[in-house]
Amino acid sequence: MTTAAGLFLLDACGCAKHRLPGGLSKLRPCRLAGMDEELFCGKLAVFENGETRTGRKIDLNVVVLPAFDQKTKVEPLFDLAGGPGASSADRAEFYAGPGKEYRRRHDVICVDQRGTGESNRLSILREKTAQYYVSEMFPIDYVRQLRHALEQRADLTKYTTSIAMDDLDDVRAWLGYDKINLFGGSYGTRAALVYMRQHPDHVRSAILLAVAPTDLKMPLHHSESAARAIDLLFGECERDAACQAAFPQIRDDWTNVLAQLEKQSARVEYSPPGMAAPTIVEIQRSVFAEKVRTWMYRRDQAARIPLIVHHAANGDFGPFLQLAIGPSIPDFVADGMYLSVTCAEDVPFIKPEEAAKLTAGNPFGNYRVFQQTRACSMWPRGEIPADFLEPVSSNAPVLIFSGNMDPVTPPNYGEEVAKHLRNSRHIIVAQAGHGVDGLKDPGCVDRIAIEFLDKGDAKNLDVSCIERMAPPPFATK
Repeated sequence: MTTAAGLFLLDACGCAKHRLPGGLSKLRPCRLAGMDEELFCGKLAVFENGETRTGRKIDLNVVVLPAFDQKTKVEPLFDLAGGPGASSADRAEFYAGPGKEYRRRHDVICVDQRGTGESNRLSILREKTAQYYVSEMFPIDYVRQLRHALEQRADLTKYTTSIAMDDLDDVRAWLGYDKINLFGGSYGTRAALVYMRQHPDHVRSAILLAVAPTDLKMPLHHSESAARAIDLLFGECERDAACQAAFPQIRDDWTNVLAQLEKQSARVEYSPPGMAAPTIVEIQRSVFAEKVRTWMYRRDQAARIPLIVHHAANGDFGPFLQLAIGPSIPDFVADGMYLSVTCAEDVPFIKPEEAAKLTAGNPFGNYRVFQQTRACSMWPRGEIPADFLEPVSSNAPVLIFSGNMDPVTPPNYGEEVAKHLRNSRHIIVAQAGHGVDGLKDPGCVDRIAIEFLDKGDAKNLDVSCIERMAPPPFATK
């Protein structure tokens, strides 16, 4: 992924002929690291405390990928990143490459939400040892260190979704747009829903991929959704001749490896690439299960899970470490922003007895609830609107995509949200995880989304390609 940190501005004296019309003239030509195309970038300063409008300001990082025909362009597309804590500017590479068609008639706007990317990212540097990649999510000492460091430059109660969506509307007005289209993925769908509630007059349409409702109470249902997904995955393995032949007792393997790690964590020798000396890493049961859960987000990684589980059940954690030690989802998320959002909007509404009931007997257990509840007990809690957890209603056209194999936001979330969006359509991609990564023809979803943007209506879309989005074959060796 390309980071906004690689952005640099061109020499001012050469900018005039490259300037865009209207509100976009406030931006300057720029390039992102690793990208050939000239884009347009700028910073909008907003008050960290929008109520008092005093004190510290945040420079919101804005990247605009202009429509190819500026004379006939229509309403822009605002990209809303997931996480919470991921950078929207990192998505610019997609819209400059595989997603270029979105820009045929639309400017695409990537705004780093406050606390992410180049908008006062709420994170600190950590040493990425082999053990780091298989350690618990929020160690006590790390959370304390994180809070102490970030409070030197941020009021951690001012990074909630509701505040951020007022920021987004400030950017919309600053750039001179009236109505806009929203495209959110994962947590970005929650952000889009909140924007739709707070600024309904400026929404032309919305696209929601892997819906995270406002009342999700992350991570209360993570284990429940993951258990459903792995049951489906193992079912596919059992129906696949090659997978069944290679791993004839895959469900027993899964049960056995978890039982073994429950009795005693595994201590495994690992040889880091390019280093002579091997190191010993400890693999805990909860971390092993959590890694497997996150690999189900992408079908290309999920295709390796039966192989990993089978080998681990027989004492070989090599395939597990091969995939586990390296960049993963947490590396693209600003932990401080993640905590500021979930410790205000989700965790306070999780009842311990409800969590215990939902995770009892679940292979993924209470790990995430425990980790985040403990972290939030050490984190400042922001305020949210009284109606935050209520369903969002809108008359705007909304296109919703869900993956049937999604281990975190399964289709029932999309179905529930759609009930309150009167002009919506919910499309379930049978083989998708938490997105379409790893599937055949992932551009299918983009073509449908672009047709929806062109029509401004979710009816009568050509969705025939969805049925052809097949997963990759299972890895068997």
